[in-house]
Amino acid sequence: MDAQSLNETAKTIRCLSMDAIQEANSGHPGLPLGAAELGALLYGEFLRHDPAAPAWLDRDRFVLSAGHGSMFLYSLLYLAGYGLSLDDIKSFRQLGSKCAGHPEYGFIPGIETTTGPLGQGIANAVGMAIAESMMAARYNQPGHEIINHYTYTLAGDGCMQEGVASEAVSLAGHLGLGKLVVFYDDNRITIDGATSLSFSEDVGARFAACGWQVLKGDMYDADGLRSLLAKAKAETGKPSLIALKSVIGKGAPTMQGSHKVHGAPLGAEEIARAKEAMGVPADARFWVSPQAKDFFSARAKELAAERAAWEGRYAAWKKAYPESAAELEASLRGDTALTVQWPSYKAGDSLATRAASGKALVAAAAAWPQLVGGSADLTGPNSTQLPGEPYSTANRAGRMIHYGVREHAMAAISNGLALHGGFRPFCATFLVFADYLRPALRLSALMGLPVIYVLTHDSVFVGEDGPTHQPIEHIAALRAIPGLQLLRPADAEETNAAWAWAMARRDGPTLLILSRQNLPVLAKADPDWMETIKTGAYVVRNTSDEPDGVILASGSEVEVALKAADLLPAKSIRVISVLCKEAFLAQPQALRNAMIPAGCRVLACEAGRGLGWEGIADAFLGIERFGESGPGAQVAKHLGLSPEALAALF
Repeated sequence: MDAQSLNETAKTIRCLSMDAIQEANSGHPGLPLGAAELGALLYGEFLRHDPAAPAWLDRDRFVLSAGHGSMFLYSLLYLAGYGLSLDDIKSFRQLGSKCAGHPEYGFIPGIETTTGPLGQGIANAVGMAIAESMMAARYNQPGHEIINHYTYTLAGDGCMQEGVASEAVSLAGHLGLGKLVVFYDDNRITIDGATSLSFSEDVGARFAACGWQVLKGDMYDADGLRSLLAKAKAETGKPSLIALKSVIGKGAPTMQGSHKVHGAPLGAEEIARAKEAMGVPADARFWVSPQAKDFFSARAKELAAERAAWEGRYAAWKKAYPESAAELEASLRGDTALTVQWPSYKAGDSLATRAASGKALVAAAAAWPQLVGGSADLTGPNSTQLPGEPYSTANRAGRMIHYGVREHAMAAISNGLALHGGFRPFCATFLVFADYLRPALRLSALMGLPVIYVLTHDSVFVGEDGPTHQPIEHIAALRAIPGLQLLRPADAEETNAAWAWAMARRDGPTLLILSRQNLPVLAKADPDWMETIKTGAYVVRNTSDEPDGVILASGSEVEVALKAADLLPAKSIRVISVLCKEAFLAQPQALRNAMIPAGCRVLACEAGRGLGWEGIADAFLGIERFGESGPGAQVAKHLGLSPEALAALF
């Protein structure tokens, strides 16, 4: 990229960003103005991508972790030819606009992930880099290198202060992800003012201590940036941090370098003076350099030729390795229409649903090569051990990831694995620690990513670990997230069904909520329960006539419901296992009425708070307070969760 094209591109980024934010009367001009030269080099020279084929498998990924600076990305996607129009930019932050306040995955080709919650983008990028290395190890062959791309992210001081970024940075260094490059926009400003108000650590020293190569330079030195990136690529055993001193809001005559330019429009007078200083007519709104447009038009042809050359290499690889190609393409499609030899059980068998999940996971992994993931240092308790050597610097083809005690990064990295394509990630921890990963889980749901969350130790039956480890409000709180499917199986057979459901889902995350304690495999009244359960619920115990009452229960409380029904021989009680409450409530009214006849008393039972059961049941038996330390069964009885207490509600 020649110096003039670079300069014209940077000017265009600044002008589009200033005007769009001013038009919206909302936005963050500081980053787009301060990092415009880096953006020009990224899309004009560094990135290997093709706007005409935005889903190209071997493209480089770019993540704007500092998502508040979204006009930086929109300006570049417009110039690069990703189908974004000038009218789209003019409607920045308006209802229905492709150019949302923060980059939203799926709105515009070229946006690799939703960012805005700071630090998430870095962690997503770590997941993408892991995916690249896994895929390269699986499919590259001598003379047939089809996977060889980099993951870049641009982060600011806010990202560096978030805990999720620190967790992800630590793991990335440990794993030696040499194709991960983080550009650090080191402008020393956050919303409140100078970073010195609250942040004085040596960021480079922290990254170096985590096993990263740390490089430093000037945001506005193009040749220096080229040299730094070459050094980053030359270091194959470590990820690289390129820390770039910059000026927030560069080009704003009276506001650059100040926190005032971080998150508010510049104002008409400041914009006019900035444009005059750049040699742009002060009254030229949404100005775009003709030279920048010409440059990116020519660049698009070069990138298309590069992608076409790769497609030729891919075709040769596919011909040489047809079985591997079939596997890869099925994985990219998210194909789960495969036969799984699920574990078999008989009524009366007894095992925890977490143990049943472990067996189902191994069966699923045998059928679905794209299934990868791991636990946050709870592999044994979560029952998430996969066969074979785990993923590591020595074994990039491994499918099991040891995340360490990093729940938040684990979930965000899983999002990155899903976003990269070709993998179906799962991650695992105790249900009570879902609070540590909830922000990333929310983004799984927001982006519609089919990440599987294995959350064990699901109730006060955890026992002796006490109230810090006994979930109470967690199931209700998680169900409140739109787009999430929460499955709480009552026995080992239902656990098989839950795993099949999770693997078949492609449009959002699934939570498997699993018991620590053993549960009996239930005799099921519905002979077609394996089909019926796909509605979210089925009849476990039926009556010979119209029921006097119905008990709805999930997980371990289905056993409680069955025992309560035994205590009421004079009444006809139907017991329904609710694997997924939201799916059941979404069914046609006629189907729900067939299971829950009008006029009978309806109870619900779950080992937690009753939020969300209002209007569904006439009465609810659960737990509305924190737990106690002691043997699980004793704790449950002490807190009133018993068959006797449930039967008394009739």
